[in-house]
Amino acid sequence: MASAELAATYAALILADDGIEITADKITALTNAASVELEPIWASLLAKALEGKNVKELLSNVGAGGAGPAAAAAPGAAAGGAAAADAPKEEEKKEEEKEESDDDMGFGLFD
Repeated sequence: MASAELAATYAALILADDGIEITADKITALTNAASVELEPIWASLLAKALEGKNVKELLSNVGAGGAGPAAAAAPGAAAGGAAAADAPKEEEKKEEEKEESDDDMGFGLFD
């Protein structure tokens, strides 16, 4: 990432930390104060991307993105019992059989 875009990101983080609304003008003002030349389009794009979002919440949930589906699957597996746990194994066997059938048709890697 170029230093100008990185400076814009830091400017947005500074604004969020101070509880100030993130706008293109404010990002540009902070980068200019730091003597960093930033094209106005980058400030506008960053401000639009972060518009209406809680940046502090986004930062605190960076690693939590993958936990949602796993947590949703856990109650279903508990309710379904062992049958729900065996279902993925059956799907894997079907996929393996499908791969083997491709080799039988003469579409192997080294044919």
